[in-house]
Amino acid sequence: MAVREFKLPDPGEGLTEAEIVTWHVKPGDTVKVNDVIVEVETAKSLVELPVPFAGTVSALHVAEGDTVEVGTSIISIDDGASSAETPPPAEDVEEGLIGGTTSTGRTAVLVGYGVKQTEAKRRPRSMPASQPEAPTGERLRALAKPPVRKLAKDLGVDLGSVAPTGDGGVVTRADVEAAAGGAAGAAGAAADVTEPGERETRVPVKGVRKMTAQAMVSSAFTAPHVTEWVTVDVTATMDLVERLKKDPEFRDVKVTPLLVLAKAMCLAARRNPGVNATWDEDAQEIVLKHYVNLGIAAATPRGLVVPNIKDADRMSMRELAEAIGTLTTTAREGRTQPAEMTGGTLTITNVGVFGIDAGTPILNPGESAIMAFGTVGRRPWVVTGPDGSEAIEARWVTTLALSFDHRLVDGELGSRYLADVAALLADPSRALVWG
Repeated sequence: MAVREFKLPDPGEGLTEAEIVTWHVKPGDTVKVNDVIVEVETAKSLVELPVPFAGTVSALHVAEGDTVEVGTSIISIDDGASSAETPPPAEDVEEGLIGGTTSTGRTAVLVGYGVKQTEAKRRPRSMPASQPEAPTGERLRALAKPPVRKLAKDLGVDLGSVAPTGDGGVVTRADVEAAAGGAAGAAGAAADVTEPGERETRVPVKGVRKMTAQAMVSSAFTAPHVTEWVTVDVTATMDLVERLKKDPEFRDVKVTPLLVLAKAMCLAARRNPGVNATWDEDAQEIVLKHYVNLGIAAATPRGLVVPNIKDADRMSMRELAEAIGTLTTTAREGRTQPAEMTGGTLTITNVGVFGIDAGTPILNPGESAIMAFGTVGRRPWVVTGPDGSEAIEARWVTTLALSFDHRLVDGELGSRYLADVAALLADPSRALVWG
């Protein structure tokens, strides 16, 4: 028999580590090439990893909840072949198989991302003095979910010494409590860990939340932000939304004011191309983009993610509606892939869904502008009639807030762009002239 090791590949964008979220296999299971065996969380997204070879799972080397470095062996597969048989040539690995070692000695990365050019060097994690490192065999058997692992740590129980009773050899909460001296005794000990009325709870900063924090700090202290606001009567936009909802062509997609704003931002960028750009610090150049990859900030249980719609400016309203629907659904399910969150040029953050009127959004790193879309509500508004007469009416009104990088977008350009977007929301028929 030949046992092959599957190493954690780089899921994309030069990431150095990932957290094991869910194993889809257990020792003894049979797998085929490209079967999804594990789901991992990186600093950007949840990623399902396929196995590059077939066989029988002989061991899982890491547990759910563990954070492991790229290149770490996470599972062993017995391919049923004789160990004397010649292994596949290294070239096969470089051409697409992941988790193997290339002819240059590097770990092959996920299919579609190419071979990683550098290996990150990280300090090995140190074991706390109160938790001596268990023998390798014990660590491999210690499979447990994150809450159970925390309970074991709090109770001073070595998971490697606990006999698992859960499916697939998983250590359960009851197993840990029993190992701590009986279910009743362990329950009392657990109560000591979390007292009623506890004043603080510490949440580890990792994954998407950690990446977002680092990116926002970098953006805030690198790009000089300017934010401008405009309040707009968007009654005509709301009328358009209602008409499109009844249009058979839009029957299977969700039509919202956000869709109209997305289209308006793309049209306004065509009239004000200097807004759709980025600052190249190394070359000391402004790079104008002749395409709009429109980011939509999405709040998810894992934190804020900003996937973008590629070439949004070339899409029809129907195509844009479909793209926004797919983007938001994928983000909420935590399935956004790293490639979908890179290359953005402009971004929308829809704070209106939380009942917020406006804000001062921070630029997505590498972009020059971000639009905060406030809540759309009925407000009294002075309306001027064709004859110049004025009257106060209840109208649909919203506030737009545009933050931009003042290194490449001056006040005039930023103001013109914001005014153009507002004009399109006030009167969508302008798109016929500007488009």
